[in-house]
Amino acid sequence: MSDLEALREAARTAYVFTLPLIEIATTRGRGLAVGSPMNTFGHMRNLADHTSRKVTTPNNDTYYSTAQVDLSGGPVTLTVPPSGDRYLSVQFMDAYSNTFALIGTRTTGGEGGTYTLVGPEEALAPGPRIIRAPTRHVWVLARVLVEGPHDSAAAKAVQTGLSMQGPAVPDPGVFASRGADWKAYLSSAAELMRLNPPPATDGVMLRRMAPLGLEAFDPERFTPQEAAAIAEGLEQGRQFGRNSAGLTGSSFVDGWSYPDARLGNFGQNYALRAAVAVGGLAALPPEEAMYMRAEGDLPRALFDGLRNWRLHFPAGRQIPVDSFWSLSLYEATEDGQFFFTRNDLNRFAIGDRTQGLAYNPDGSLDIWIGAASPGPERESNWLPAPESPFALYMRAYLPRPELLEGRWRLPPVEPA
Repeated sequence: MSDLEALREAARTAYVFTLPLIEIATTRGRGLAVGSPMNTFGHMRNLADHTSRKVTTPNNDTYYSTAQVDLSGGPVTLTVPPSGDRYLSVQFMDAYSNTFALIGTRTTGGEGGTYTLVGPEEALAPGPRIIRAPTRHVWVLARVLVEGPHDSAAAKAVQTGLSMQGPAVPDPGVFASRGADWKAYLSSAAELMRLNPPPATDGVMLRRMAPLGLEAFDPERFTPQEAAAIAEGLEQGRQFGRNSAGLTGSSFVDGWSYPDARLGNFGQNYALRAAVAVGGLAALPPEEAMYMRAEGDLPRALFDGLRNWRLHFPAGRQIPVDSFWSLSLYEATEDGQFFFTRNDLNRFAIGDRTQGLAYNPDGSLDIWIGAASPGPERESNWLPAPESPFALYMRAYLPRPELLEGRWRLPPVEPA
């Protein structure tokens, strides 16, 4: 391999490897810009809608509470309120987007408690219920289920009980976005890697990136020809990010793709990690929630918004979950992200908690999907779509073994 080819490959590898670092730093920067300081919970008091553009593929089922943490100043203490039978999860992600801890309904129950989050180099871990983070920077994301409009106040009361106490730390600074030029992107990636050193088990990838000298990155040392090779390699990495499957695989079973078992705990699957950073950042691991994507009739598995569609569940074929399910509809962006789309019903998802959801006399269930109303008698089961291409995702929270193990499958979405 020539020196230029080595640089091109190193840049492509570096983009795939560092994309989660960049995406989480971008998310952190958005929070800081609206006055949400480090080591403090910020509470989102409304369900996500078409104006929610900070994180791709948001849900419309839970209130979010989010905290960006810097453990360089010492441990932080996290208080989780009692949630009773209400679904609650508190997800801890390292700087590379791996979920290294999850507390809440499935793992610790609904009693609440106090936890101490410590950094990777903390010699002493004082405090209750220690959670050790593998990186200095941590993203904590909590989800509190909302049963419906009547439940808003009670859900917010649980959300308010989430709190964090820790030392004041300076803002980490501003970092380049994933679309920045090669100099800005790699400079930011190098600094984020310095602040959050990767584990020894990433050694093979680090050796592939070695020609870039990221441990002491100096973009001015490259010749014009070398710079062009680096820029080309970075663009190849970007194309991979745009075209990858993200939350679910690219193969479909009866019209649906199912999540990789490593979702949220990526290990050395850097391709999956990068794809999810673009198309499903902060996705929960499958044992907590399964994300399934329907196969549309257009490229990239999108659906034609000018057609009408139906999802039919036969009687006795309800989704096997221990919490709840919902079907979300998203418009697609050019760079592979998904966001809710404006509609007259202000309905962005439909699921087992949807008010007025009507089952057929035989116990079966039809969900009608499309830009045009299916008629007054079906509107309670209508998920409005734009006239442009869209994507459909099914969420199943606390899936039962038959769904996790692939013994139960969703029925296909069909033309109505």
